[in-house]
Amino acid sequence: MQATLQKIHEDSVPASIDAPLSFKPFLRYLKERLKTERTVKSEYYRFVIERFEKEQAWNLPISPDDIARYRELLEIVYFVLTPLATDEKEFFWGLSTPIPGSLIFSTSRLSQFLADKNTMIHQQPINGNKSCGRQEVQFIYRLILERFYGIATSARKELIFEHKDTTTNLLKFYQVQVDTQFIDIRVKSTLPELKFDTLSPYLHDGDGTEAMVCMLQQMLPLENFEVEGFSIVTLRDITQPYALDKIREVIANHLYSNEKYRIIGQALKTMAGHEHIEFRLVPMVGVNGKAVFVNKEESIQSVLILAAQKSGIEGEVFNALVSAYQKNPRVIVLNKIQSEASSTERIVPMLKVAGLTSFALLPVYYHHELTGVLEIFSRKDVLFDERLFSKVQDAVPLIAQLLKYSREAFQSTINNIIRDKFTPLQPAVQWKFNEAAWKHLQEHGNDVKSAEIETIRFDNIYPLYGAVDIRNSTIERNRAIQEDIRFQLTLLTETLRKLKNSGNLPATQALAFECEQWFAQIESYMTTKDEITLNHFLEQEVNPYLRHAHREVPSARPLIDAYFDALNEQEGDAFKNRRELETSLQYINKKLNHYFDNAQKELQAVYPFYFEKFRTDGIEYDIYIGQSIGHDKVFDIAYLKRLRKWQLQSMAEVARLTQQLTPAMPRPLQTTQLIFAHAHRIDITFRNDERRFDVEGAYNIRYEMIKKRIDKVLIRDTGERLTQPGKIALVYLNTLEAQEYIEYIGELQQQGLLDDSLEFLELEEVQGVSRLKALRVGVKYI
Repeated sequence: MQATLQKIHEDSVPASIDAPLSFKPFLRYLKERLKTERTVKSEYYRFVIERFEKEQAWNLPISPDDIARYRELLEIVYFVLTPLATDEKEFFWGLSTPIPGSLIFSTSRLSQFLADKNTMIHQQPINGNKSCGRQEVQFIYRLILERFYGIATSARKELIFEHKDTTTNLLKFYQVQVDTQFIDIRVKSTLPELKFDTLSPYLHDGDGTEAMVCMLQQMLPLENFEVEGFSIVTLRDITQPYALDKIREVIANHLYSNEKYRIIGQALKTMAGHEHIEFRLVPMVGVNGKAVFVNKEESIQSVLILAAQKSGIEGEVFNALVSAYQKNPRVIVLNKIQSEASSTERIVPMLKVAGLTSFALLPVYYHHELTGVLEIFSRKDVLFDERLFSKVQDAVPLIAQLLKYSREAFQSTINNIIRDKFTPLQPAVQWKFNEAAWKHLQEHGNDVKSAEIETIRFDNIYPLYGAVDIRNSTIERNRAIQEDIRFQLTLLTETLRKLKNSGNLPATQALAFECEQWFAQIESYMTTKDEITLNHFLEQEVNPYLRHAHREVPSARPLIDAYFDALNEQEGDAFKNRRELETSLQYINKKLNHYFDNAQKELQAVYPFYFEKFRTDGIEYDIYIGQSIGHDKVFDIAYLKRLRKWQLQSMAEVARLTQQLTPAMPRPLQTTQLIFAHAHRIDITFRNDERRFDVEGAYNIRYEMIKKRIDKVLIRDTGERLTQPGKIALVYLNTLEAQEYIEYIGELQQQGLLDDSLEFLELEEVQGVSRLKALRVGVKYI
């Protein structure tokens, strides 16, 4: 034991508070224990108390410089407070000044540890030059808040030492822990009131500790307090949790470069506690279902890949090994590789050539999906066993998460390349992107990947919007589902009735009765909740019962097979109506896509414009035209008028087209045609994140908002939907916008495309948009 004054860390600075060493709190503790102690310990406590009280200065402040005079008393404290069998040569334990800055008595293990040149502070206790940032000041205020106000604070600025182990040549980490039970604090004057609400923002925020202490120094000056006693200092080995925290830090900071592998490999080596064991993480990434290793820097992390390269293994052969492993992932542990005469493992010859003596391959899963492998290897004689694997087991879930992120990052890179290289730009706007790219290259040179490219925008352009929608598509879909379910329940009821006579199947009657009840329920009305409940009944009760009957009653198998054949989504009768509906929808959309693609290509030859269509249950499209898109071709309002007239004409032709398709559709469907007339120019910006144009500015966004809300608008005071099959609806805000279209309607009526039923309609308010009006006119079918 060492009874000398020794600083715990060189940056320790005494706080401005009277804090002498004293045995008084310790003696009071023993006397309290003596009152309740009924074992032989009571005699020991009496002896200790008598020995201390014989010392004249036991109840007086003790100067740290005189601590050697009290060595015997300090040894008694050590014997009282530590287990009898403790070996002080292995135990990190010591007594310090009340505010733990210097040791006054310690085990030889702790004293030697602090004096060792391989030991250094890992986390500096002083932050900047603020007095309120010193660890000693924070320590006192935490104690004051706890003792006088019952407020516990977060102590995140623990003192941590790192120590290089000369045996393993690896760093180990130790946390300083302080026991304050033998410290007394007294207030010299009246204790001020302190409200919890004032401190609450700082209590559990490690970054707010200094701000809180600075505030407390104003409210609770340390000069108003007295401290005496001593602290007990111990060190706790936190090497394992520290290494885990390093891995968590990589994940939390989104450190997904190749540096992550080095950091995590070192953390795993620290956890294993052996300098000759190495770790590698290999994410399982692939293209079109095949494993690939395209990033040279990243694949170099895999010792198995390096071994294959050294052995001259062909890429196809190695990929076949990887594919076989992916199909059957398993733990592989190989020891004494160099002396291995023969092995069933095909990777052993590679590992020999690479100079490995031990190798282990552990599959890593994230939510039951193989995300990669953990390679463990050594070129020295190290035995890989369960003890090694147990040391790193706590890190496996974190490794799984990291490998998952690596896979996602790889896939994101692939997707970015596809979007970057293959997303087509329309010729009408290609020139703008070419200019921006050239400017970007001139300004940033080789840094084009990381530098921000300018925003692509077109100002003062005219928008045109149109939509062709399938009438009552939701109703048609629900009807198809209901009809298919009705057929399935009918078939199921018949199947169960026939099963009653096929064998000893007592539950058949009950299931048949429940099917009849379901049939009656869906005949009236079927909600989404009903559909979910019914599917649960069929999948969890009916299907397992029928499979059981299929096994137990051979004669019933044809009957049961016929039922399950009907449930085949591609060919079964229980999905017939849904398949027919989907076929009809696809048929209409295919024709509409073909029509609009051909039409806009012809119009582009007149004047360039941006055309974008969206797939819904039908087709929606946006058109933007104006001088800023036309570039060096002069824009004239006549081009806009031509497009507007085409809008009306195309809607009439589309209505005719879909009406002609009706006989060829398995389930006849009708379409509605809608146009939004907007006379004012807007600005649009290309959104790099979504690879599409979007409107810019508050006024322009209002246009976008109206456009998205008029598909189900009602005619005022009628409850009637504006959009109707066989008609074209044109929504506008003021009469001037409609006048141009009225002229085009007249021309199309003369051409026989539209009938004479032109209506002028007032519309109901839609989500804050009022005063909407509409024209509606019928299409004349041939």
